Amino acid sequence: MTRPTARVLALLELLQTGGTHTVGELAGRLGVDERTVRRYVTHLTDLDIPVRSVRGRYGGYRLAPGYRMPPLMLTDDEAVAVLLGLLTSRGADRPTAAARAADSATAKLRRVLPPRLTARLDALINTVEFTADARPEVVVETAVLLRLAEATREHRPVEIGYTDRNGRSSQRTVHPYGLVDHSGRWYLTGMDSNSAELRQFRLDRITAVTTRPGTFAPPTEFEPAAHLLSALANAPYRHEVSIRVQGTLTQVRPLLPATIATVHEIDSQPADTNPWVRIRIRAERLDWIPALLAGLHRPFIIEHPDTLNDAVRDLARRLTAAADGRYKPIGSSPGAR
Repeated sequence: MTRPTARVLALLELLQTGGTHTVGELAGRLGVDERTVRRYVTHLTDLDIPVRSVRGRYGGYRLAPGYRMPPLMLTDDEAVAVLLGLLTSRGADRPTAAARAADSATAKLRRVLPPRLTARLDALINTVEFTADARPEVVVETAVLLRLAEATREHRPVEIGYTDRNGRSSQRTVHPYGLVDHSGRWYLTGMDSNSAELRQFRLDRITAVTTRPGTFAPPTEFEPAAHLLSALANAPYRHEVSIRVQGTLTQVRPLLPATIATVHEIDSQPADTNPWVRIRIRAERLDWIPALLAGLHRPFIIEHPDTLNDAVRDLARRLTAAADGRYKPIGSSPGAR
């Protein structure tokens, strides 16, 4: 949306508050001159919005009595796309002013949507959570997202068709506890009837959703986003890495993404020594971990696997060679320096 278009809409919003507004007042509120306000009013009248000019000492502009903005003609997909953008701005680590603007825009959108769609989007607003990380978004079917949001809000079980990462398909009944947007992917967290365990399901792998009769009582004080981050950090991988790092939980934990590492206190540490914590990481490959450890800028001891020591030594050799001018650029010819 261009800045002039946004200001024309802002002018309409001011006029909808009722009463007569002077040209000087509107110019001050919009941050433009009076001539520009008159041009914006012309834009509105060209759109058949009944802006009336009031003459006299206390004249200005007002909307015709009884005028209301018609409902926005948005499809479900269009409305969800707009709302998700606003929710992401509200949920991310944004300045307070930006968060307030997102909340205000969300409220305006709700006021002009048809009641049927407003009720469904309210379920989405009240049930989703966001983490701060961001990656390219994975497309999720709108019908799946809205139906799961309604079931989560109303504490109703759902039957889902699900395809796991190995391509195996299954039907399962889930008690949905929460929806979380993390790193561009949507996840459903809930109790899975097939395994009788708390599970996470990627929404882009859900092929169908059917709401089942009855209701359930979700666990009290359950935090879907925190549970998802913990589950992703503890998912099974090829390597189980354990490292001791000098420092306290408060010092070390912020240095590591919650999705890849867990940090624990070490029991029975001597009172006269510096504290240490233990980091546990699950990974398919080890080649990225040495750089992560170097970035901690703290003493560390690798407990296992032993092959990680070799990877750290290799990184140290390559960095030393680069510092001494002996490291070959990638793709260089055998005779190049």
